[in-house]
Amino acid sequence: MIGRTIAHYKILEELGEEEMGILYKAEDTKLKRIVALQFLRTDAFIDKTQIDHILREVQAAASLDHPNISAIYEIVEEEDQICVAMVYAPGITLQEKIRSGPLAIEEAARIAIEIATGLEAAHDKGIIHRDIKCSNIMVLDDGHVKIMRFGLAAVSNSIENHDLITAGGAAAYMSPEQCRGESPDHRSDIWSLGVCLYEMVTGELPFKGVYAQAVMYSILNEDPAALSDLHPNVPVELAEIVSKAMEKEPDQRYQRIRDLLVDLEILRRGIISRTIVVQPSRVKKQPSIAVLPFVDMSPCEDQGYFCDGMAEEITNALNQIEGLRVAARTSAFAFKGGAENIREMGKKLGVKTLLEGSVSKEGKQLQITVKLTNVDDGYQLWSERYHRELEDVFAIQDEIAENVVQALKVELSEKDERVLAKVSTKDYQAYDFYLRGRQFYRQTHRRGINFALEMYEHAIERDPTYALAYAGMADCYSYLFSFFDSNRANLEKAMSLSQKALDLDLELAEGHVARGLAFYRGAQYDEAEREFETAIRLNPNLFAAYESYARTCYSRGHLEKAARLFDQACRKDPENFDAPLLLSQTYRGLNLDEQAKESLERGLANVKKHLDLNPDDARALYMSAIGLAVAGEKEQAFKWIERALSIDPEDPMILYGAACVFALTGWGEEAITQLERALSAGCCHKDWVERDSDFDSLRSHPRFKALLEKLE
Repeated sequence: MIGRTIAHYKILEELGEEEMGILYKAEDTKLKRIVALQFLRTDAFIDKTQIDHILREVQAAASLDHPNISAIYEIVEEEDQICVAMVYAPGITLQEKIRSGPLAIEEAARIAIEIATGLEAAHDKGIIHRDIKCSNIMVLDDGHVKIMRFGLAAVSNSIENHDLITAGGAAAYMSPEQCRGESPDHRSDIWSLGVCLYEMVTGELPFKGVYAQAVMYSILNEDPAALSDLHPNVPVELAEIVSKAMEKEPDQRYQRIRDLLVDLEILRRGIISRTIVVQPSRVKKQPSIAVLPFVDMSPCEDQGYFCDGMAEEITNALNQIEGLRVAARTSAFAFKGGAENIREMGKKLGVKTLLEGSVSKEGKQLQITVKLTNVDDGYQLWSERYHRELEDVFAIQDEIAENVVQALKVELSEKDERVLAKVSTKDYQAYDFYLRGRQFYRQTHRRGINFALEMYEHAIERDPTYALAYAGMADCYSYLFSFFDSNRANLEKAMSLSQKALDLDLELAEGHVARGLAFYRGAQYDEAEREFETAIRLNPNLFAAYESYARTCYSRGHLEKAARLFDQACRKDPENFDAPLLLSQTYRGLNLDEQAKESLERGLANVKKHLDLNPDDARALYMSAIGLAVAGEKEQAFKWIERALSIDPEDPMILYGAACVFALTGWGEEAITQLERALSAGCCHKDWVERDSDFDSLRSHPRFKALLEKLE
């Protein structure tokens, strides 16, 4: 065949042979490009009546256009031969790469993510590969991967003599339903990807045999060796992902490739964040910074919201730059008004530089002073003083972020430059209203939520294109619906406002979180998860996306996934107290007592620091009281919950917290009374109540059962 021309393709060399036929490298003489030419077997191994079916499969696959899928150019039929012209991707197959030994965990996760991303694009169009295996994955010279032979699995599936399939071939990657001769769906691809991931990490196939029948028997009846037995350092999360992907019953597997993809992305970020640099002198360290809350130097000292807002906006901008590690807002703001020295603050925040600032606002004049300091030696890397009009606040924030990047010698990607150039609004008054609204939303009581709504409305009146303000309003209505007023009108407003935010800015991560919250509060969990996944993809450092996603998983009973996401949230904001306390609760639901205890201790330490700065924060008080009750410190738990109730005795969330405390300390009747009051006051999240481990002691109580039945 070498040197022969088929249609307008001149065959140059043979690339390999599989059961479906021989693959050649060829030249497209018309377009002067190199292609891969896959000849399809048309001999006795294929039922002639299935040719049309095979061609339809290939034609459907030709519609796929994705960087992780090898594109199909055309089908050529000539002289009783059929071949498919595809993209030629120089590199080696994943099977060849694995022959050199198992891959590093992070590399295996990265490759699996790219395969899953390509499969997601195909599954979204209703196209299944059916023959995912390491020899069908090409690792390109630049390290990226392409899935080969989409649409050609029908050829392999038509071959009647399965003895020709070697143990290292298609049989080893077949799903149980394929082994049984059943028609596979997209979950079969998920199984096969699980096998590929197993092989990447261990260097071995999970199911082996000399003949195809022996391999298929093993797939149907035996369990593979545990990953930890073959690779002692494999993360527990990876073992769980592979195990779930390779569940023998399709209903027990990941139901969507997107769910697998999210777990892989979380795993990979966790691996990267835990990586220890063993030779720091030979590796360039990632620059790190914390933006401390700006000091209010205004004559009336009434601009605290504005000072905090400026610091947070700068934090948010820097946080999206991939080459820069930024301390979370909560962590940095824990030092508000503190008197610790630069070195101590840097050490506690785990950063090498601190950005400090002060703001003086009088009339239409704005004076801002900022300085960037190296925490090791106190050396001032950069400083600036701005005397501008209020309308120049956006330009000032941009200049500060840009100067920080330059001072830290951070190399910006095109995406980073777009992030820094992005402007949410050009109207100063709208911005001022937005900052006020955000400050009051975080107070989480009803008066704060109502005032936040008023501020966001004023912001939108000033600037009807202010997407962040619409997202803020949506968050408020979601919160009102869940905790104060279960009128469906509130949920409908949250849905419409979050959609408006995305209509204005589809790449606004906060907009996707707002829409995800609305779906979550309305118990539309699949839709909520998709929004949170999109938010994380747009801004991998957005704490709210991880925490809200974790709450969604907890509410629907997906505790393992909830635990992973709460853990990620803890890593994004180490000083936050909600995430570790909720992580502890999740671990208790999984009967992981040691992990639950460690997370509880971390959460209680964080809430104590928060209460030192904000002693009248009722929400922190009731969260602390629950944690203390779990820890067995009953007297202190009662003290904190009484303080919280004295601040706002009608707040549904405080009443809910009181119910948890009483349930955990053996006061069942009082717990149910407080829970009834919370639900009557507007707290209405049935799925959470049903799964809240704080109420385990009440499960068999008739009043508790009756209460659950009343909830929608």
